Amino acid sequence: MKIWEKSVCLALILSILASFTTLSAECSGIQSRVLRLHVLANSDSQSDQAIKLKVRDRILTESTGMLDGVKTRDEAEQRVASHLPEIQKTAEDELRSLGSSNSVHAELTNMYFSTRQYGNITLPAGKYDALRITIGSGKGHNWWCVLFPALCLPAAEAPSRLEDVLSSSEMQLVQGKNNNNNGVNYEVKFRSVELFEEFRDWLSHQFNF
Repeated sequence: MKIWEKSVCLALILSILASFTTLSAECSGIQSRVLRLHVLANSDSQSDQAIKLKVRDRILTESTGMLDGVKTRDEAEQRVASHLPEIQKTAEDELRSLGSSNSVHAELTNMYFSTRQYGNITLPAGKYDALRITIGSGKGHNWWCVLFPALCLPAAEAPSRLEDVLSSSEMQLVQGKNNNNNGVNYEVKFRSVELFEEFRDWLSHQFNF
């Protein structure tokens, strides 16, 4: 391959990486403003999966209004942290009412989520802060949603909406409405970001940077 051909290829690669870096940065902004809810079942048995959904429903019902008046993810985390003992007790009570002797653990954590779609909203993959409920061994298929803004949590008063915490460009991103979409489905672009982040993480481990 000639020098000029190598230069063109390198320029193209750098251009693609720069594009992914920009999109990755936008995705990071979304991740920093959202609090997720994650419920892990004990196993994939029919009974354990049914129990997972019952625990989920009980937690959502008992948490009605918990995030009323909250405007930011940090405030949401503080509110949830103050209610963690109650949330765990609610989950334990539901398990016992269902005749389950499994343990359950409620915690705030930072964890990886793959690209997920909620109605007309697509949230990019990445690490998000989350309220995680682990039932038993937590080896079964899980359930997730967005706790803040309240896409799955009932509220006694008007909750914060996604457009209240994301910028207009971030809203266009999660709704796939950016005029520069060039016909490429955003879920595909988000998947590209996933691969880019995985590659960058590999590089950092290989070369310690």
